[in-house]
Amino acid sequence: MRPKKTRWIKCAPGERCFRPQCKPLKRLDGVCMGVDEFEAVRLSHLEGLTQEQVSKKMKVHRSTISRILDSAHRKIADALVNIKAIKIEGGCCKIVGKIKGRAG
Repeated sequence: MRPKKTRWIKCAPGERCFRPQCKPLKRLDGVCMGVDEFEAVRLSHLEGLTQEQVSKKMKVHRSTISRILDSAHRKIADALVNIKAIKIEGGCCKIVGKIKGRAG
């Protein structure tokens, strides 16, 4: 298997964990999203960029962005449908700056 190419992101999400409050912590499963998945979702859905634009910002091929978004969407759907926590961590990313208007 080929090593993953570094994905360039604007800002690390910090320590992020989202969990449903309707289920006791002891019985709560979770899914892990990579920082690259978080950034691709942010750029695509919050910033409204096309996959081509996202791929240029993250400095990877467009088909890689498609796979990253597909993986992120499956994890988000799994967490929402099956009442799971979402933790954002890890990945082969390089931080290039901060998101405009965000403290940190």
